[in-house]
Parts: sequence; structure tokens; C-alpha cells
Amino acid sequence: MDKPASAAGEPHRQAPAGRSGPRRRPDPPWRERVRKLRLVLFMLAVVVGLPALGLWLVNMKFGARSLADLADAATLEAGRKLYAVHCAGCHGAALEGEPNWRERKLSGRRPAPPHNDSGHTWHHPDQMLFGITKFGMVPEKYAPPGYQSDMPAFEGTLTDDEIWTVLAYIASQWSPPHRIHQAGVNRRSTRFR
Repeated sequence: MDKPASAAGEPHRQAPAGRSGPRRRPDPPWRERVRKLRLVLFMLAVVVGLPALGLWLVNMKFGARSLADLADAATLEAGRKLYAVHCAGCHGAALEGEPNWRERKLSGRRPAPPHNDSGHTWHHPDQMLFGITKFGMVPEKYAPPGYQSDMPAFEGTLTDDEIWTVLAYIASQWSPPHRIHQAGVNRRSTRFR
């Protein structure tokens, strides 16, 4: 009986006993490194890409609008510089706030809170943050009645655009989950529009 021919007309090779297919050469060492690199790049894309996608989807679906432009590097750098001059003295160079910021001072006023993830700035809508920065902690508008604060009003010191620039810098320092949360706060906020 003749051996079956392959499609190219060559005789079919039988696999050695115990094997079910043609012999395979071992992979070269570089191939394993390429596989690991692909895995690392995929994991990096997931870790960076999913939060960014989440921010984009929140903004697209809910129409969260802000004048704080987190996408412009020049704006963020200008905001960093303005923050260093006008805000860091109280709120800290790394946005860390004053020590014991949740406890009242002897004067009865609260220390300057942090503007990073450990604080509560990201709990508030952009329009409220803008108003507090421009007009100070106005009781009955941005604070409870009778509330006293060391937060100065920056009206006359910073332009509206400069205030938005500082707010953009602050928001750019939050983690993606906090930015997503704050975008939702902006969307739901009607009180400060």
C-alpha cells in the first residue's frame, strides 16, 4: 500500500512514536522576552487606559463641564506656578494642607485642608471651588452661617482665568477615581451654576 501524499506531492512523514505532530524546534531565548514584554505592555495599557477611558466616558455620557482644563500641559504648568505663589503657603507645596486640618485651631477656625486625594476638595463642584477661591469662605453660600475662615478672597489678586488655571492644576493631582467622582459631583450640582 502506498503512503499518502501531502498537498505538495511529498510523502507524508509519520510522527515518531509518542508524538502527535511534526517536530518543533525549541523557541529562541528572545521569543520568551518578547512574550513577557507584550504582557507587561498589555498590563500597563489596562492600568493606565481603563481609568482614562472611565474619565472620558463620564465626560461624554454625563456632559460634565468644567473650565478647569486638565488636558493642556501649559495650563497645568501655569497653574502649578500660581499655586506655589498664592496657595502653597497654607495648603502646602504638595497640596498636603496644614497639620491636623480636621481639628479647630485655638481661634476656632480650621486649618487649611489638603487639596490632594486625602482632602475633600474633590468632593465639591468646580463652581463652588471657583467661588471659594474668588470670594473666600462666604457663610451661607459656601459655608454654614457664622463660619469663620482664614481663606482669603482672591478677587482682585487673580483673574477668573488664573483661578481656573489653579483649579486645573489641583484637579490634575487627583487620582483617576477621584477625578471621576468629582466629574459626577459637577454633573449633579445645580446649586452653584
